[in-house]
Amino acid sequence: MTESSQAPVKKGLISYLMKAISALPLGVSRALGRGLGNLLWWFNSREAKVTRRNLELCFPDMSQGERHSLAKQSLCETMMMLMETPAVWMRDMAWLHSKILEVEGLPLLQDSLAEGKGLIIIAPHLGNWEVVGLHAAQFGNMTSLYAPPKNAEVGAIIQASRQKSGASLVPTDRRGVLSLLKSLKAGGISGILPDQVPIDGAGELVEFYQRPAMTMGLLCNLLQKTGCRAVLSYAARVPGGFRLVYKAPHPDIFSDDMQQSMLGLNRTVEMAIADIPSQYQWEYKRYKRSLPNRQGPYKNLK
Repeated sequence: MTESSQAPVKKGLISYLMKAISALPLGVSRALGRGLGNLLWWFNSREAKVTRRNLELCFPDMSQGERHSLAKQSLCETMMMLMETPAVWMRDMAWLHSKILEVEGLPLLQDSLAEGKGLIIIAPHLGNWEVVGLHAAQFGNMTSLYAPPKNAEVGAIIQASRQKSGASLVPTDRRGVLSLLKSLKAGGISGILPDQVPIDGAGELVEFYQRPAMTMGLLCNLLQKTGCRAVLSYAARVPGGFRLVYKAPHPDIFSDDMQQSMLGLNRTVEMAIADIPSQYQWEYKRYKRSLPNRQGPYKNLK
């Protein structure tokens, strides 16, 4: 299913299950997520193994006990995000606004938009990134890349959610990138997840936590081609809701040298992680395309 598809998606078990979860009080859904995270840890799941490996790679000076504690907490936080997101997707904007308990750095966002040069929201896989896009879209015309998941039911829910605040979704192809360029040049907003492993030919190996990681070139290319501004953002999970943060990225991201700019992008992600390391999605195989083999340091993990 693509964004242009007009065929309705028949509701099935997944839709009803997500609807039921979305109706739960936020504290209940998070408690369920915490329980799922503990199960993943106790059963030494693939997610637990990848999380531990990533923390070993990124924090070699941290004691084993500290890393294990952070890994367990991270799995719980990720599952809490998973369980709270149906409500973020399926409830109305009034509910979401009631759960954003604090917004830090809003003047930076507003001042950046006021320049009229366009704005990229850099939103790593930290906290609940779905909240970031929904909040930022109320301040300008938001255009974001969107790759539908394999499950059409879930894709329809995600698409409806991201559009409920007025955002436009474009495909992750040349046509979509051209739409981003047009939007930014017109002073609009684009939200980009900067820490995904790009497809072949769409990135370069750049240092991330002192190790080479395949890093996207799209965001830095957009900055150089449009001269737009950029703001780092994340929605931290706090009791009862979220604390939304907007802050300046690492200055190197605005370098005219592409390698330096991409290094600045990774430094920006590291800056965000340092604020709430347990809420980063550490179970993602960020180094899977590092040389010398395409599985990187995860080859022997089951």
